[in-house]
Amino acid sequence: MDWTLEVVLLPVSDIDRAVAFYRDQVGFHLDHDTTNEHMHVVQLTPPGSGCSIVIGDLPSQTEMAPGSMRGLQLVVSDAQAARQHLVDHGVEASEITVFDERDGGTFFGFADPDGNTWAVQQLKVRADKPLIPLDARGRFGE
Repeated sequence: MDWTLEVVLLPVSDIDRAVAFYRDQVGFHLDHDTTNEHMHVVQLTPPGSGCSIVIGDLPSQTEMAPGSMRGLQLVVSDAQAARQHLVDHGVEASEITVFDERDGGTFFGFADPDGNTWAVQQLKVRADKPLIPLDARGRFGE
């Protein structure tokens, strides 16, 4: 039996600002933005990921303080290109650090407007062997 991690709740203070940051600056796909008289819930997914972030105003989504999530990790095949994308879209990103010359030893980081932090790890192998094969993607027309 598979147990897949598919959603992480991300605590933010301003839902619309967070959507603009993750969609327009970082480049996550907007899966849905649902508002009614009971809630405002948004799901965004990094390209190629099987796990999404969810932000909103339901009680389970407001238990953590905005900005309290630390060290969520993204993986890219090219750290330099990923960092440049963020910088070009107005995101402050740390310099790239190589902890180990082997694949997987290169990182940089960034934070969202609330202070939730992200580590970005380079795995060059993902260029040839994506975690989710291209032909298995379909949710976003990729």
